[in-house]
Amino acid sequence: MTDIEKTLENKSVRPTAMRILIYKYMAEKEIAVALTDIENAFEKAERTTLYRTLKTFEEKGIVHQIDDGTNISKFALCEPGCNCELDQDLHLHFHCSNCDKTVCLTEHKIPHINLPTGYIAEDANLVIKGICDTCSQH
Repeated sequence: MTDIEKTLENKSVRPTAMRILIYKYMAEKEIAVALTDIENAFEKAERTTLYRTLKTFEEKGIVHQIDDGTNISKFALCEPGCNCELDQDLHLHFHCSNCDKTVCLTEHKIPHINLPTGYIAEDANLVIKGICDTCSQH
């Protein structure tokens, strides 16, 4: 059994061939990917299969969705041990306005925010926009 298969099974996801391929594709990318990126990488696969795989991965805490302000949902693999919990697993995301790439800055955690009484947080998404390290060197 491969590491990818173990990761999927640990999250109660059956490691089908397509799920393994999508996981591997995302692991090889150092940026968040959109559904269209995955569709382009797996042209022969059904769009609904790819979408369902991403949604399953998201529901099981294998990937997280990022709203980077481009109106296109992006997805990135969660760190090992991540449970996508509001109080401890949230990190910054960076969207480059030059190359249009979005990356997770997992080493930069979002601090806990105390909301007023009666407010209940369901999700948090912090995206910094600017020029990435690759583009700023040119």
